[in-house]
Order: sequence, then C-alpha cells, then structure tokens
Amino acid sequence: MGVRRRCLPAGWYPGTAHGVRDAVQAMLGPSPPRRSAVAGVAPHAGWEFSGALACAVFASLAEDLDTIVIIGGHLAPADGILCAFDAEYETPLGNVSADLELASRLKERVPMAEDRWAYNTVEVQLPFARLFFPTARCLGMRAPPSPRAGELGRAIAEVARATGIRVGVVGSTDLTHYGPNYGFEPAGSGKKAVEWVTGVNDRRFIDALLAMDEAGARQRAAAEHSACSAGGAVAAMAFAREAGVSRGELLDYRTSRDVHPLGRESPERPAESFVGYAAVVYRKEA
Repeated sequence: MGVRRRCLPAGWYPGTAHGVRDAVQAMLGPSPPRRSAVAGVAPHAGWEFSGALACAVFASLAEDLDTIVIIGGHLAPADGILCAFDAEYETPLGNVSADLELASRLKERVPMAEDRWAYNTVEVQLPFARLFFPTARCLGMRAPPSPRAGELGRAIAEVARATGIRVGVVGSTDLTHYGPNYGFEPAGSGKKAVEWVTGVNDRRFIDALLAMDEAGARQRAAAEHSACSAGGAVAAMAFAREAGVSRGELLDYRTSRDVHPLGRESPERPAESFVGYAAVVYRKEA
C-alpha cells in the first residue's frame, strides 16, 4: 500500500499549494459558511466549473473532524462498493494519510472491493479536505446507486459511534448531464431545455436530497438521469440521518453554463450541452 498519485490532468484543479490556497480564498469570499455540518453532497467537475460549490460544502463541515470520507460513484446499480486501500493520497498541499483502520472496520460490516481505478469523483475533492482539515485522515470510496449506498453510510456512522472517531462524509456527484454531448435532450434545446433542467429535473433530485429520501434519490437519478453518482450522495445522506440529521440544506446551485463562454453570450441561446451542480449540507438541529 503506497501513495495514490494524482491522475487528473492540469486544469481540473491547481497543481501547487499556492494555487490551491488562492483559488479557495477567491471561492470563499468575505463570509465563509458556518462550520457545523456532519456531511454534505458536492459536485466533482473541474474547479473552474464547480469548485466553488464543492468548496462551500467542505468549508461547512465541523472543524473538529478526525476523518473525512469522500464517496464518489460513476458505478452501475449492480456494482459493489469500492474503497481505495492506499496508505496516502497525493495533493498539491502534501500527502494525506488514509484512515485504513476505518476501512478495515467497514469491510467487516459491508462487502467491498479495492478501488484500483483513478476517478475524478474522489480526487478532485482531496485538496479541499487537506486544506480545511490539515491534520485529518481521509478515506476515498465509491458507492453504486443501489441500497448498498445507504448501507455504507449507516455503517460509517456505526463505526464512528463505536470508536469515537469524529467522521465527516462528503458524497460526490454532479447532476443532469444535458445536451448532444451526453445524448440526453428530452426537453429539446435552448432556453426551454435550461429551464427544464434547472427547474424540474435537477430540482426533483435536490428535493430528494433535502428530504433525505434515499429511495427517492436513487429512483429519480435512475429514471430521470439527474445524477451521475447518486450512490455517493445517498451514502452521505444515510450517514447524516444515522448521525441525527433530519433535513438537508441547499447552499448553492449552478450549471456549467454559468462559467462556459457560450452560455454567457446570450441567455436566449445558451450552450447546448451543460451539467448541473448542487452543494448540499446536513447539520444536526440545534
């Protein structure tokens, strides 16, 4: 078990510590979020597109966490849970130690296999975890959009309770991938397509996240193509419910059109292909 190296090419996120810090400072602005969440759902596109939303989620997590579990996806419902068993993760801010103790305890509760593949769903989040939690360990996992995702989230909460480890969980997913680039155009093109994605398709999935409706989120994603990694989101949601949270909070919602040059040229002629992003957090009631 060695170091899990960066695999994403330049452009996904800054390659230097200075670049990461500058980017995060610009994303946070003058009023950083309240740090009290136990879990969240963050998008995993390149930082130029969705970094500000992912940053807001990590910046909202409680400060005193020992371990950050990042759960991505890009799996089919029939797939199993995957876990990276590397000892460390490489980031521009320095390597992050993996919580292999937690991984071992989880393996006793839920079936899982080693994740040998490199995927953006976890890697793109690691610099945020390293920056906001410099002494915490991380664990990168991927969950399928099936009931196994909820089982994983609950297992993490059970292990945290049994061991006293303070754990935060971030589920990593983008929302609707719309347009000819993705072969998905049920609402046609132009302004009506954007309105349908933002006001209907993404909204339904977000509502399921906020209501902490595991089955509803999985079903929406499968039937309506409204999330590419619903398993990660459902796992984070299940962990939060087991930790005592009753409802989610939407911090922000955007699409790639908000930064894509073609999307800015004319509201009446938006980019034909675009992706939705949401930042959701789960806090215990005061």
